Amino acid sequence: MGLGGVGRSKKHESADKQVAGEAIYVDDRPALRGELHAAVGQSTMAHANIISMDLSAVKAAEGVVKVMTVEDVPGHTDIGPVFPGDPVLAIGKVEFVGQPLFAVAATSFDLARKAVKLAKVEYEELEAVLTVKDALAKQSFVRPPHSLKRGDSESAIAGAEHKLSGEIKVGGQEHMYLEGQVSTAEPTEDGGMNVYTSSQHPSEVQKLVAEVLDIPLNKVLVDMRRMGGGFGGKETQAAPWACIAALLANETKRPVKFKLARLDDMVMTGKRHPFENNYTVGFDKNGQIKGINIEVNGNCGYSPDLSDAIVDRAMFHSDNAYYLDQSTITGNRCKLNTVSHTAYRGFGGPQGMMTIELIMDEIARHLGKDPLAIRKINLYGKEERNVTHYDQTVEHNNLSEIIESLEKSSDYQTRRQAITEYNANSSILKKGIALTPVKFGISFTVQHLNQAGALVHVYTDGTIHLSHGGTEMGQGLNTKVAQIVAEEFQVDVDTVACSAARTDKVPNSSPTAASSGTDLNGKAAEAAAKTIKQRLIDFACEKYEVEAGQVQFENNNVIVGKQTFSFAEFSQIAYMNRVSLSSTGFYKTPKIHYDRAAGKGRPFFYFATGACVSEVIIDTLTGEYKTV
Repeated sequence: MGLGGVGRSKKHESADKQVAGEAIYVDDRPALRGELHAAVGQSTMAHANIISMDLSAVKAAEGVVKVMTVEDVPGHTDIGPVFPGDPVLAIGKVEFVGQPLFAVAATSFDLARKAVKLAKVEYEELEAVLTVKDALAKQSFVRPPHSLKRGDSESAIAGAEHKLSGEIKVGGQEHMYLEGQVSTAEPTEDGGMNVYTSSQHPSEVQKLVAEVLDIPLNKVLVDMRRMGGGFGGKETQAAPWACIAALLANETKRPVKFKLARLDDMVMTGKRHPFENNYTVGFDKNGQIKGINIEVNGNCGYSPDLSDAIVDRAMFHSDNAYYLDQSTITGNRCKLNTVSHTAYRGFGGPQGMMTIELIMDEIARHLGKDPLAIRKINLYGKEERNVTHYDQTVEHNNLSEIIESLEKSSDYQTRRQAITEYNANSSILKKGIALTPVKFGISFTVQHLNQAGALVHVYTDGTIHLSHGGTEMGQGLNTKVAQIVAEEFQVDVDTVACSAARTDKVPNSSPTAASSGTDLNGKAAEAAAKTIKQRLIDFACEKYEVEAGQVQFENNNVIVGKQTFSFAEFSQIAYMNRVSLSSTGFYKTPKIHYDRAAGKGRPFFYFATGACVSEVIIDTLTGEYKTV
């Protein structure tokens, strides 16, 4: 373990500031000269044509400086992050309650919010699709259905000794990030725009702001120092508010801040996708699955957003930790007249896993066996039964070892027996215990997103400055990437400073999502640090006439043969000899590939695996429950 600290616990780089209330978030930035505040008028209908919008009272309201509709947008009017379908402001019709109709810039936050309520909007109401079952019946989809097939699942189910069918509803959740959606847009002297935003994807904000303003990307700078939580809710859905702030700033030639009130945030932004999944499974007397059909039906809301990839991941994770031989997994991306749902931690994976875990429990009940025994018999193997239903080999599989260790350390069998006895003598309060494994794929399933860049500078006093394309939202990414750079040079982590994520420092970045932030940005930063380190080694060999093996970085020092320099001293010497102490770094995840049309490939670089034991008690009269 080196001095840099990889493998050691390190305090979050902003911990002291956050505890002291000194950490600066977007809304904490001092108001810019002439700064205005934005708000939007919201639809009160789930699905309707807009007959007329009378905004005269809005324009005349106290403090109002500018009112905009979609007709005033100089560039693109659709800001769909992957596929079209997300108008920045409503175009002729509305498709969910809360959809932005028009935007206002006013002299204060309160005045802007008051003004938008004065609009008079006439609608022609249309039939709304409000349930997944309605969407399926009407074939209402934001993207086409997709299936993953292996073998002949229908024949395998038909020939199985036992069969079961069922369904499960998996609800959505609000992200409830402590810091709500907020962006400030500031016009620049050259017709560009600086945007300060709470976003997991600054490069996407840059692209969409440039498109709505009809200006090139190099005129838009996006700065993201830290978020007060994101959880996926700021991956794509931070961009609309940045775009609206930028549009108003462009029109007024004044800075505009758009901060959503908490209620507006909850109404106008998407949640975790609710799913309604169904299955048919055939299995033998031991509980081993012989054939299975699973249909995952995601409630995507009114537009595609990221739903294609989210439902794909639900399909990929419909096996969780279990080998599904003869199988058909179908995913439907249901279009409903609700807010468009979006990324949320797990990105569809948990909704897929829930179905197969229910199936394990139902098989156990049907056969009168311990659910853990059913899970064990269906686990992925090491040398056989080790290929997923989308043709990826499960490598480095330690699921059996994890379960065996946890079963023993948790005293699972003894506790299960005690629970059986407790339940036999308790008519109202009932206990339960479960040991559940997990296998989660690490990588973006959209291949081109698996790349990252970084920029590292070494200064002549030996301190280091780091920029990378990832975003800090409380998870400690900046700290971890700084540790990686410090490890390479064998210097104290405290000598590495990490700047805000800025699109003029590291361009074309991917979102910080998919549990890949450290893997991608850490490797990019490591590549940059290695480049500088190699330059220093080459310089030392030339100047001091030593072999490369005689140059060592150790304990804040550079050892060259029999001479020892502090890292700061050697950095100064290198500078005086015109050695470049700055480098970019780039990383792309190897090995991954996926043919979506064939439903085969390796979408994940690796799988993270684990297991957990949970014991609960439930009141069968009230439904109250707690973990014990």
